Amino acid sequence: MTYIAKPRLHHPSLVKNKAGYTRRDYEGAVSTLCAGCGHDSISAAIIQASYELDVLPHRIAKLSGIGCSSKAPTYFLGASHGFNTVHGRMPSVMTGANLANKELVYMGVSGDGDSASIGLGQFAHIMRRGINMTYIVMNNGVYGLTKGQFSATADKGSISKKGVANSDEPIDLVSLAMLMGATFVGRSFSGDKHQLVPLIKAAMAHKGAAFLDVISPCVAFNNHPGSTKSYDYVREHNEALNRIDFIESREEITASYDPGTLTTVRQHDGSLLRLRKLGEDYDPSDKVAAMKRVQEGQAEGEVVTGLLYVDPSPKDLHHHLNTVDVPLNTLGDSDLCPGGAALDRINASLR
Repeated sequence: MTYIAKPRLHHPSLVKNKAGYTRRDYEGAVSTLCAGCGHDSISAAIIQASYELDVLPHRIAKLSGIGCSSKAPTYFLGASHGFNTVHGRMPSVMTGANLANKELVYMGVSGDGDSASIGLGQFAHIMRRGINMTYIVMNNGVYGLTKGQFSATADKGSISKKGVANSDEPIDLVSLAMLMGATFVGRSFSGDKHQLVPLIKAAMAHKGAAFLDVISPCVAFNNHPGSTKSYDYVREHNEALNRIDFIESREEITASYDPGTLTTVRQHDGSLLRLRKLGEDYDPSDKVAAMKRVQEGQAEGEVVTGLLYVDPSPKDLHHHLNTVDVPLNTLGDSDLCPGGAALDRINASLR
């Protein structure tokens, strides 16, 4: 399907937002992810949030790393700036871009492997530096591009496609984001658009490091061990000239439940995901209480969703560095090279 382009002509009756764009104007290319992938639901939520915020598409800069999740920016905001970096190195590129031009709306899209494994160090530092951005992790607990090995966020005791149990403790990215200094931290489920879209809108409007961990089921690696119809069994008992994958279509997993309640979602492989939505009386401004609530949920085997923490008075990297009001990439030679007298004053101040 990669050769099929979306039509540029839109129906004249499509509703336009205050910026003069329809929802279709915020879309991207046709998705090549597996049918029913939660990542496509997240892309749809980003499209809806951008449309409702009346954001000018060309004012958005989307950056990603490597992985199924990092392919997703191709499928939304096709008229925005885009940069696909190497594995785990998106945060450093975003830091440089934000320093050069702070007037753009920055969105980082990553995965649990891209951010919690090879990019864990860069993830921690972009949070502590307070880059003004929305950082979204599409979290499915596996390496989808390399056949479903456990990622660093996979729950201890979970079973892989090959029937192997995970013996490692998981990395909880929301707790790490709060610990490292993110001023907006939330978690949601890809199939809960009623919760996810407002969270993305709030994150994009937040001036500071905003992080969203979105649980996104992988539809490709759900064959139960021992089945004679599984892909693994066929490969082990068939002498073939090449290896061909076929991913059957799956229905998108959705969830709708009230604040303060618990729901159990059955995933494609039969496993159960217990989602606990924060109540309306929850106070997200208390960081210590937020971290405690996340840990309590983990102890109960629940994934707590909603706006976990927000700093009502956030500061970003440009505030910390006391940079000039205009973007650095607009400064001319006279601004960047003020002359020998200015250099003498700087040197004198350091003596």
